[in-house]
Amino acid sequence: MLVFAIVLITAALVFYTIGVWAEHRQRVLKPWHAVFFGIGLFFDASGTFAMSRLADSGTSATGLAGGLNTVMIVTGAIAIALMAIHLVWAIIVLARNRESERTQFHKFSLIVWAIWLIPYFAGAIGASIS
Repeated sequence: MLVFAIVLITAALVFYTIGVWAEHRQRVLKPWHAVFFGIGLFFDASGTFAMSRLADSGTSATGLAGGLNTVMIVTGAIAIALMAIHLVWAIIVLARNRESERTQFHKFSLIVWAIWLIPYFAGAIGASIS
């Protein structure tokens, strides 16, 4: 189950990163970017669910690993909420089709992506030292 959860979370990283950085480099939000945001959110939520099932069935980490797990849980919840808001906002911007919004959207994307990296790396480091 751990390998499955890691694959899901890593797929989230890949899809979300492609969507965010492609949009940033192209400097305009396109529908396929929103699709990648959505796929990334799906994999992240699925991986988080799988990780929570593992946590419910195992022992909790202590020390530095336990602290990193706490950071991962808190920032992970914030990141999933931000990813969902990001996706909804992308859909709204695409539906309104205002050029100024579509060309400024990438700034919000990079902030959400950077926040998303915190739980990803906290979880990876915490798992490797526990």
